[in-house]
Amino acid sequence: MAVMIEDLMTELVKDGGSDLHISAGIPPYGRFNGQLRPIHDDSLNEENCNKLIFSMLNNAQRKQLEQTWELDCAYGLKGIARFRVNVYRQRGTYAACLRALANTVPTLESLGLPPIVEEMSHMPKGLILVTGPTGSGKTTTLAAMLEHINQTRAEHILTIEDPIEFTYRPVKSVIHQRQLNDDTRSFANALKAALREDPDVILVGELRDLDTIQLAITAAETGHLVFGTLHTSSAAQTVDRMVDVFPPTQQTQIRVQLSSSLVAVFAQTLCKRHNPSPGQSGRVMAQEIMINTPATANLIREGKTAQLYSAIQTGGQLSMQTLEKALGDLVLSNQVTMDEALLKTSRPEELKRLVNQLG
Repeated sequence: MAVMIEDLMTELVKDGGSDLHISAGIPPYGRFNGQLRPIHDDSLNEENCNKLIFSMLNNAQRKQLEQTWELDCAYGLKGIARFRVNVYRQRGTYAACLRALANTVPTLESLGLPPIVEEMSHMPKGLILVTGPTGSGKTTTLAAMLEHINQTRAEHILTIEDPIEFTYRPVKSVIHQRQLNDDTRSFANALKAALREDPDVILVGELRDLDTIQLAITAAETGHLVFGTLHTSSAAQTVDRMVDVFPPTQQTQIRVQLSSSLVAVFAQTLCKRHNPSPGQSGRVMAQEIMINTPATANLIREGKTAQLYSAIQTGGQLSMQTLEKALGDLVLSNQVTMDEALLKTSRPEELKRLVNQLG
């Protein structure tokens, strides 16, 4: 009996998996606590692989896939989960990766985020960035922040996503969610239009090009609270990435704008949890936190981003912390092994120093 996509999705979610990989010539694979393993005994042939993939797509999505050979979309399995789906071609056949999304929007409390994350969500305007590698929980952190606003304030929240991952139920806020290719042609187009749609809070799924970054900064400067993500691993790298997309003649002006509009950068990574208890997540988050103070704003304005790390080190009283401090705390509380922490840091000697000092 041929396996159904719904069966694979259900098994993945039941066992706490995060990603499902479908490809011809191998069995379906799931990622569990960061590790890949087969979730079905039999390998898929090309016909069965295509049936699994195309069963998730409507006619318009199939046509787009046939034209471009790549597709991003979302698929919901009632009572189980929503999935972010990416379909692509490899060696002449279709393959897919499905990211499982929670059925319910997470809360800040359930994620165990530092109090400063909630505090930043109360800001009336400015730019808040959540960064990190793929699969580090950026979307989940942002969803929890938006849901906190939804639960506590009467705001107009506008999201621009590719694709929509969490669906919100309005509580105190009015929420509109726009999906790339379904509701708008581009992030930049949607952001231009957003400024005429009376938003208080804007979420940009990814700051991926010059126009989008420029418009996000402008929106933050004009009195909106803007949330966005980048695939950067530190606050300093985030600032550099945003500035470097602009031509050299514009970079000085962008540094000035960014220094005044940026509120905070949360650069996060997920670590494998050491000996998780039954029912406990197999991974735990470590965050580098930079709050934009007059001191950090001055460093950004003057292009001295290499000194931001030192500013974060000395900003503990303002709830700032380096990634190494966060990792060190996880090691000392026995939530993460030292070996795992060393895999997540680009400053191993600093991490060892902190663990020895604090331990």
